[in-house]
Amino acid sequence: MHIRRLDTLTELPAAEWNALVPERNPFLGHEFLSALERHRCVGEHTGWLPWHVICRDEGGRLLGAAPLYLKFDSYGEFVFDWGWAEAYRQQRLPYYPKLVSAIPYTPVTSPRLLLATGQPRPEETAQAIVDYVLEESRRHRLSSIHWLFPASAELDRLLARGFLHRLGCQFHWQNPGYRDFRDFLDTLTAKRRKNINRERRLVHEAGLELRLLHGEEISEAQWHAVHAFYRSTFHRLGGVPTLTEPFFREIAAALGERLVLVLASVQGREVAGAISFRSDTTLYGRHWGCQADYDSLHFEACYYRGLEYCIQQGLQRFEPGAQGEHKIYRGFLPTLTHSAHWIAHPGFRRTIADFLARETPAVRAYAQELLQRSPYRSEVTPDAPAVAGSA
Repeated sequence: MHIRRLDTLTELPAAEWNALVPERNPFLGHEFLSALERHRCVGEHTGWLPWHVICRDEGGRLLGAAPLYLKFDSYGEFVFDWGWAEAYRQQRLPYYPKLVSAIPYTPVTSPRLLLATGQPRPEETAQAIVDYVLEESRRHRLSSIHWLFPASAELDRLLARGFLHRLGCQFHWQNPGYRDFRDFLDTLTAKRRKNINRERRLVHEAGLELRLLHGEEISEAQWHAVHAFYRSTFHRLGGVPTLTEPFFREIAAALGERLVLVLASVQGREVAGAISFRSDTTLYGRHWGCQADYDSLHFEACYYRGLEYCIQQGLQRFEPGAQGEHKIYRGFLPTLTHSAHWIAHPGFRRTIADFLARETPAVRAYAQELLQRSPYRSEVTPDAPAVAGSA
């Protein structure tokens, strides 16, 4: 095997990388990751320096890859380790740079080790990539490696190589095969069903018109408006809107139906937008912004239209983004997420392991407690296996 690092994904043909991507996942695709680089949404100035790893066999066939970034801060990761960084600083030790396996600014669960199908020993490829990443981290004297939101199948091989396991909690929706939105509503308690119907009615009574558009259907003028909405959300919350308008326009054209926009307007004037992405099985809610405050519009654009879309398209899951306990009352149940962390310093590794040993049962208890607020009728038991004991 031959393993090496790429400083930019443009070194690799798109078709070769994309052959490794399962379920046409939009965030793992060459189009998305390379567009981040071309439009300077990642790079040292943003704290995300590409450090991708690829593995080939003796004949040159691409066997596997891992999207990786050298990080100079902890922004845009959604697995919070600021306290760890502060502990290093207090001991006058450098925490940054660190290495992160993640999709920038995107807290969605998906494979981080991309493996070619049909190869004779995929486990050997996966292990070789992980070992190479560990060796490079030691050689460059990096403080740590953080594997964020990996698929659960990857955890065992990471834990076997000395990574520490950390849990988080998001709110996801499962589709058991609903016929339509009313079929979904019928599974909820009367109180929650009434609340959702009321919120949808308020949007209608406000004269708001909502349209669902796929990437290739969105005009430049519409992108200009939507990007202004996107920026306004970050400015209101004190964040930095790192994704540029040209980036969105490029990936919209490249991804086509895999980018889904819910655009709200009043009397022909756009006032809000919700950007989502989809794979073959899952809808991912990502960005929201609005020009003015309309009662319940956020719920309609970000959740209810997405739920309708999943049902119509036969998608199995809807991940509407990180955090937000209010999502529970709208059908999204607490779901455990995972990350794996390799800490170079032996003393800090012990300290962080002790912290995680205390944090893990607390996260499980938090998710279990939230599950008691389920909006579903008692005889309805939606699939939420990640709360009740997934690794």
